[in-house]
Amino acid sequence: MEKEQFYYDNKIVKLFLTATILWGIVGMLVGVLVAFLFMFPNYLGNLPWLSFGRLRPLHTNAVIFAFVGNGFFAGMYYSMQRLLKTRMFHDSLSKVHFWGWQLIIVAAAITLPLGYTSSKEYAELEWPIDIAITIIWVIMGINMIGTILKRRQRHIYVAIWFYIATFVTIAVLHIFNNLELPISPFKSYSIYAGVQDALVQWWYGHNAVAFFLTTPILGLMYYFVPKVANRPVYSYRLSIIHFWSLIFIYIWAGPHHLLYTALPEWAQNLGTVFSIMLIFPSWGGMINGLLTLRGAWDKVRDNPVLKFFVVAITGYGMTTFEGPLLSFKSLNAIGHYTDWIVGHVHIGTLAWNGFFLAGMIYWLATKLWKTDLYSKKLANYHFWIGTVGILFYALPLYVAGFTQASMWKQFNPDGTLVYGNFLETVTQIMPMYAMRAFGGTLYLVGFLLLAYNIIKTAQAGSTVEDELAEAAPLKQISSARVAGEGWHSWLERRTILFTILTTVAILIGGAVEIIPLLTIDSNIPTITAVKPYTPLELEGRDIYIREGCNNCHSQMIRPFRSEVARYGEYSKAGEFVYDHPFLWGSKRTGPDVHRIGGKYNDNWHFNHMLDPRLTSPGSIMPQYPWIITDDLDISKTVAKINAMIKLGVPYTQFELDKAVYLLKSQAAQIEKNLRQDPEFVKNYGNANIQDKEIVALIAYLQRLGTDIKVKTAEN
Repeated sequence: MEKEQFYYDNKIVKLFLTATILWGIVGMLVGVLVAFLFMFPNYLGNLPWLSFGRLRPLHTNAVIFAFVGNGFFAGMYYSMQRLLKTRMFHDSLSKVHFWGWQLIIVAAAITLPLGYTSSKEYAELEWPIDIAITIIWVIMGINMIGTILKRRQRHIYVAIWFYIATFVTIAVLHIFNNLELPISPFKSYSIYAGVQDALVQWWYGHNAVAFFLTTPILGLMYYFVPKVANRPVYSYRLSIIHFWSLIFIYIWAGPHHLLYTALPEWAQNLGTVFSIMLIFPSWGGMINGLLTLRGAWDKVRDNPVLKFFVVAITGYGMTTFEGPLLSFKSLNAIGHYTDWIVGHVHIGTLAWNGFFLAGMIYWLATKLWKTDLYSKKLANYHFWIGTVGILFYALPLYVAGFTQASMWKQFNPDGTLVYGNFLETVTQIMPMYAMRAFGGTLYLVGFLLLAYNIIKTAQAGSTVEDELAEAAPLKQISSARVAGEGWHSWLERRTILFTILTTVAILIGGAVEIIPLLTIDSNIPTITAVKPYTPLELEGRDIYIREGCNNCHSQMIRPFRSEVARYGEYSKAGEFVYDHPFLWGSKRTGPDVHRIGGKYNDNWHFNHMLDPRLTSPGSIMPQYPWIITDDLDISKTVAKINAMIKLGVPYTQFELDKAVYLLKSQAAQIEKNLRQDPEFVKNYGNANIQDKEIVALIAYLQRLGTDIKVKTAEN
């Protein structure tokens, strides 16, 4: 049969590869800056856009969506063309995808430090950017599916199965988790509240890790590991089992992030069961990847690319073993809210994602610029520096996590807490934080070596953008099964059916978990004493969200003796019915604040925000002087109350009509309380504090946990 000539589009791959390196450096640099804030809370100055609460989501978004996202797109565009023997469906769609994605990243880099955030982990971006993400993702999907349909290869290879699953699942997750009611171009409220919002968010959050940080990299693994090792994939049958079991089971596992919370027990148990099951398909993929290198281990010693791949796949195996373990309630009771979880997550991101993409970048550079790598020695230096960096980052955090859990739970013989002051646990783990910062710095240095190596490689290589290829045209694909053809081989020829079945597989788990929680009222028992936030408290809550306070403070007291003794009565599902969004948190760098209302007077909160060391010697919390000096913007207060009414919050017509009056009245009372302190009067004289943001934040904090009668708690 006569073959057709065509050109692979290498230009788009180069663009995504360059963006991967650039945003990788940015994301890792911000991560290092954030790590040093644990030792020196205000070393970046008292600037709101450089505070921990605003930089931390910038770091996570930059690493996940800018670094790993661009890396996935680079590998996908390169591998799809060669696996399908065709150029991408449309060059213009490729360019729109690239530039649209970069504009989204720039928008995130601007808005997050400015405090425009929804507060939902890995989904902090506000609604206009969410819409832009949806549009660009659909454009990418059209380009992907269009390329598959015009292929010259009869079957779609395993890597493309994972690309399809990534496209479909991220679309579903992103849309459903980011359903929100806009207030302004930079402010919205989640349509879900409390327990419902928590489940939807962690259905999204866990599966964003699964389908943005795992399945796309698995697809890249199935293409690049065999290519670099020049060996076939170990087992095609294992690939099939790995793919279908992984995408079906993963989607159920989100509730394991909410064990021992106010989430209904049945949902927690489902999350546990399916999380434990995940170890089997996950390790099936790891085994398939590592055993592909059988007979090629001599190459690993001499090839830095394979070194990165081996550590990456091993890191994947470690993380996917540890995740199911942490889903056992007994272990989750120890690990949740501690730095153990931070260490666990970074084994995945630094080893699995970072190292795999590093190996891919080194290999792709030689193919795209048609030359040898500038320096294998530098690549090896990068490997060893990065490996040591991972160890220095993760291992101290495991120690810190166990230290925290142990100290939080210890009791004296008389029944009192041994470490009643939360700060005692923070002080104890400061050396671990220093080692983590050192490890992160090493990892960044290694990646800077990569950037230099790739720049020098590109300078020495060819500038040709397109690569000539040829392949026989593919005749119309028959829908009938050929005699002796396996069912999956037949399915690989039916792209649309394959995509539909993939979609069904990932929808089942989410539907079973989420629909009952959204539709059956008995899952969230009501508490008549729980009332909506006052206008001032609602404004204070938005300031709390803007400053990212939920990055360090949880609002969820679990039903453990130690937590009840430390914080007060454990949290009930009905207490969060008016919380749009929920703010349960996922890490405790500071104590839980769900019962903080009434625990301290207004002056304590004022001084705590002015300088935490005034009220809590040894605190690593940053100062927030701008909250004390900045005027409270009440121009949208009525619109916010209106939005809450649309979301089902039972404000009265009087509360809506008199929202500003009620806000100012409550603010005046808080300022009156503050002036009971002679020191406050001495320092602030006749200053009009009631119009400042601090008053709204105090109002919100003093409200927390006061709707129901609580037990007296230790500090």
